[in-house]
Order: sequence, then structure tokens, then C-alpha cells
Amino acid sequence: MEKFDESVDTDEINELTNDTEKQEEEEKTDVLKIFLDYGICIAIAVGIALILRSYVFVLGHVPSSSMYDTISEDDRVTIFRLAYAFSDPKRGDIVSFFYPDDESEIFIKRIIGLPGEVIQGIDGYVYINGNKLEEPYTDGAYTADFGPYEIPDGMYFMMGDNRGNSLDSRYWVNKFVAKEKIIGKSDFKVYPKFEVLEKAVYN
Repeated sequence: MEKFDESVDTDEINELTNDTEKQEEEEKTDVLKIFLDYGICIAIAVGIALILRSYVFVLGHVPSSSMYDTISEDDRVTIFRLAYAFSDPKRGDIVSFFYPDDESEIFIKRIIGLPGEVIQGIDGYVYINGNKLEEPYTDGAYTADFGPYEIPDGMYFMMGDNRGNSLDSRYWVNKFVAKEKIIGKSDFKVYPKFEVLEKAVYN
């Protein structure tokens, strides 16, 4: 009768056990590496988003109709924080800024008067240094008389497009906004639909 060797090769079993444990450790290491890679990617994405929000772009909610009909109540607009890092604000720019009578509030208006100019409202129209300003974005809205005001250096005179319903430089105690108080420029409306905001072009 043929005999079978039923003896146990402990070295072989130990080797198999070690291989299995090694494979399990490698699998755990691979899983940890995957989670670590995802974590790093998420951290980088969050960091970039925070940097963009703090220094480049922010999304602004418009709570009033003072810029109607260029911007309507509850619209969302982009605010480009670096717009004036290397240039000065221009007449017609739509900007977000700290309200000079209460800097805890943020307003969005259009720049109408520039540093060193004399601005005045006469018979429903705005005059800059005695010259009538054409303002198609107001859709012919009447502008109550105001001024004349001489705009100091480094300061800007702001007005809403909805002239009959806008708390702007005409009515503020502190009538002008300093350049450093301008948060950024708005070029796009992103909600309820994407639109390029109407620009005013002046010679």
C-alpha cells in the first residue's frame, strides 16, 4: 500500500502566512495612499478657492433695485478684486465698495464722477465740469438736482442706474468713496442667468 507523507512543512506555512500578511499590509497601505492623495487634492482645491475668494473673485448678492435695470434685485454678480491693482477706476465702471456712511455695509453702484471733477445735477441730467453726461444705462430716468460738488483727489462719486430709487452719493453725508474702499469691479451677472453687464464708454 502506498503511503502518503502527512507531515506538515512549517516553513512553507510560515512563508504563506507571511506573504498573506504582507499582501494585507500592502493593500492597507494602498488604501491609505489613495485617501491621502484625495485629501491632498481636496486641501489644495479648498486652498485655491479661499485664495480666489479672498484676493481675486467673490460672488456678490444684490439686495435692492438701485441698479435696475442693469442689475435687478436678488441678482448675483462677480466682483473682481484685482481690477484696480494696476489701474484707476473709470467712469461707468460698476463697482462694489464699503458704504462711506456705515462701512459695515457694502454697496454696488456705478462710478459717475472722477477725482478733481465738479459734478452737478441740473434739470434731470448730470453735468461733469459743465458738460452734460450721456447716460444710456439709466434708460432716460430723471435725476433730481444736486450739487455742485467738487470731488477730492483719490475719491469717486457713485450713483445707481435706477436714479429714482437709489441711495447714492447724492444723499450720503460722506459723499465720496475713496479708491481703497472699492472692493472690486463687477463685469458679469451669473444669476438668474449669465450676462455681461452693460458698460458705459466715454471718450
